[in-house]
Amino acid sequence: MKDARKIVPALNSELRTDIVKAPETIKNATGINLYGKRIKSIIYTMDVAVIANCNADAVLAVYPWTPNTKIIDAIATISHVPILAGIGGGLTKGLRSATIGLFAEEHGVQAVVLNAPTNIETIKSVHKVVDVPLIYTVVNQNVDLRERIQAGVKAFNIAGGKKTAELVAWVRHQIAVEAPNFPLIASGGRTTAEIQATIDAGANAISFTAYGMTEAIFQHKMEQYRER
Repeated sequence: MKDARKIVPALNSELRTDIVKAPETIKNATGINLYGKRIKSIIYTMDVAVIANCNADAVLAVYPWTPNTKIIDAIATISHVPILAGIGGGLTKGLRSATIGLFAEEHGVQAVVLNAPTNIETIKSVHKVVDVPLIYTVVNQNVDLRERIQAGVKAFNIAGGKKTAELVAWVRHQIAVEAPNFPLIASGGRTTAEIQATIDAGANAISFTAYGMTEAIFQHKMEQYRER
């Protein structure tokens, strides 16, 4: 029989029963302390309906188009958790990325994210302007991690596809001496085993996707309505 003192009581409401929940395995991560709030689960989505109805600790708002201040504003309006916002790094770079970063900060974003192609000059430009942490996305081993840390990067977001756990372990090894406790965010994968492997490799926080969640939940509700 479980100790009643260790059971977490739940408070819910009838209208908010279909929230998008983070995989339970993510709770095994150590988390990252962001402005006093521990971040373990990070939902990767641009769907404002999902952002407003999820239990993730934070939102990873990055997308393949040129960063748009109106999009940042929309997400900041709806989100009840910290936002890690993409500000370019590929085609969008230099002064433009720095300007978008400043706008994002002014709208309550708690960290900014630069894409993998970002050059050192852009990292330095953003670092000079924004006060919130700067996160750099690592997609392979062809990158000088120390150089980016010295330029102002405060955390790495690791997205290596099927090789993410392997890439996390490589990053940990590369910076073990200079920055043994450097914050690492990583995509967890689709299964419990993949998420746990990424955590075991050294990831402090895990991002998970919510592709098709709005459609799936809506379809389920429509089926219930038809039965009634």
